Amino acid sequence: MADEKDPRFDRLLDHEYDGITEYDNPMPRWWLLTFAGTVIFSVIYLFDVGPIGNGKGRIADYEAEVAAAAALQPETPSMIDPSQLLAMASDASVTSAGQQVYASYCAACHGPDGGGLIGPNLADGFWIHGGSPEAVYKTIAEGVLAKGMPPWEKSLKPDQMNSVTAYVLSLAGTSPTNPKAPEGDPYTP
Repeated sequence: MADEKDPRFDRLLDHEYDGITEYDNPMPRWWLLTFAGTVIFSVIYLFDVGPIGNGKGRIADYEAEVAAAAALQPETPSMIDPSQLLAMASDASVTSAGQQVYASYCAACHGPDGGGLIGPNLADGFWIHGGSPEAVYKTIAEGVLAKGMPPWEKSLKPDQMNSVTAYVLSLAGTSPTNPKAPEGDPYTP
């Protein structure tokens, strides 16, 4: 046990637990100043008061980097000309590529031959959202969330979008094995 006349003895705290007294040992001053400095820096960093050091601030730097990255990305073209889509619908190589995309993404709802399962029949002349090449492309691109069809524009590449649109257009007038009843309005080109 320490001598009660020792000058360090007055630093003992008044409470005792199981015969053990606690020594009051404050944090070092350098540690407290470092902690206070980090708190002050975090407040300044939170408000992003502008050019502290180099640059215009972290948010402006981020926006500049996003704009530079967007400028490097090639711009994806939207739908090609409807007459080109109709020409692609009669091209066997394009429709076979479109058939592969259709089998991967569309056949589960529209049937392997376009006769319709959950989704509508694509082989008859009736269309819920329009049967023109532009309307078919738009329906594939934007989807019909109310009916459960997801938008495919972000998932498929532009050439896949064009080829699957051409394939769907080529299904018009075919005879599926078990067609679903017509839905929508008739479309004649």
